Amino acid sequence: MEKRTLGSSGIEVGKIGLGCMGMSWLYGKGDDVESIKVIHRAIELGVTLFDTADAYGPFTNEELVGKALKGYRDQVTLATKCGLVVTDREHHTYARNARPDYIKAACEGSLKRLGVQVIDLYQLHRPDPEVPIEESVAALAELVKEGKVRAIGLSECDVPTLERAYRVYPFATLQSELSLWTRDALPEVLPWCKAHNVAFLPFSPLGRGFLTGQYRSAGSIDRNDFRANMPRFQEENLKTNLGMVERVEAVAARSGATPAQVALAWVLAQGEQVMPIPGTKRLKYLEENLGAATRELSAADLAELDSLPPPAGSRYQVSP
Repeated sequence: MEKRTLGSSGIEVGKIGLGCMGMSWLYGKGDDVESIKVIHRAIELGVTLFDTADAYGPFTNEELVGKALKGYRDQVTLATKCGLVVTDREHHTYARNARPDYIKAACEGSLKRLGVQVIDLYQLHRPDPEVPIEESVAALAELVKEGKVRAIGLSECDVPTLERAYRVYPFATLQSELSLWTRDALPEVLPWCKAHNVAFLPFSPLGRGFLTGQYRSAGSIDRNDFRANMPRFQEENLKTNLGMVERVEAVAARSGATPAQVALAWVLAQGEQVMPIPGTKRLKYLEENLGAATRELSAADLAELDSLPPPAGSRYQVSP
């Protein structure tokens, strides 16, 4: 797989990574045996960037990823996150904690669960409104100096926060949602990343699976699935948003690709510093998604996709 660079870190990774969250968290219970097979197959197909977080499970996803990557450590770039604390597992609610002492303790926990001596990319899951971002970034930078972390990144930050953080330490990556139905980062955040040599790691690049065409009604989503309560998946919004899927499907039919591959190819086309991390716990979806690595959309297709209307409904009921 073609490689791209994680910003100023100089770390090269396959241009499509694998988000491992859904194997353990939010989208129903996964099967660890199959999830490990997915991770191993991803490595065979050229994936090198694997993303997890201590909040997923909580903690169980890091344990799963650590188990799966045992024996493959020198072939992969391992990314995890801290700063979200699960307050209610059943309802998937969080508190934020980005205090320096918490970050350092969280890193120690992640190292143990992952079974590694160093984390390649350690990210702050969300800025904490109670803690100046400068203090949080300084704590992350200290972990780099201690040799526990190779590079650091942020997640879901606006430009003023990025500016303040960057003055403390030249972090390598920003992870935020980006897809055809979440384009909030395009006007300001992504250009800022380009200007500062910060790689952009889009999570949910398939619109939490919606852009694949898999979900045609609210009733098709299991009630234990986090998406069942997300505004964009509510019946009236979902009906409206299906118009977007139909446009993606039309482009896919013309280009001989699947809707998922079209959606991912659009994300990849946003710039060389963009490396999406679609998640899956199924081999067939993994292989389909990675097919996007060699898909080139025409200028006409890109223009049509760029013209899609915004989706009906907000991203979250309550932002994590």
